[in-house]
Amino acid sequence: MPDFPSDLRYALTHEWVRVNGKRATVGISDYAQTQLGDVVYVELPEIGTPVECEGEVAVVESVKAASDIYAPVTGKIVDTNNDLENAPETVNADPYGEGWFFVIDMSDEELPEDLLTAEAYSAHCQDEDDE
Repeated sequence: MPDFPSDLRYALTHEWVRVNGKRATVGISDYAQTQLGDVVYVELPEIGTPVECEGEVAVVESVKAASDIYAPVTGKIVDTNNDLENAPETVNADPYGEGWFFVIDMSDEELPEDLLTAEAYSAHCQDEDDE
């Protein structure tokens, strides 16, 4: 069973969010990287790019498919994980640590209400597997 750290919030589109003040670090969940398979390429946004909650921000490609990465919050991109350009497999090896994608300076200190707890996200993934 994939791992879902309880200190994170999760989007239905399989991104995770770790909030520190007004900064939100974003990556994809263990479940998402497992579904994708071996990640071979990550396209990151430009620093300074404004992003809307649920808007497309980045792209991750694997041996199986390409998937859009969506912003779980509204704000502006203030940092990107450039290490993923040369080592995209880090997303598979450490999705909640070194495999993060980007950091958003949130325009609102409150997280959107539709972001899930680890427990609710785990149930959502189980439902997807059962379909």
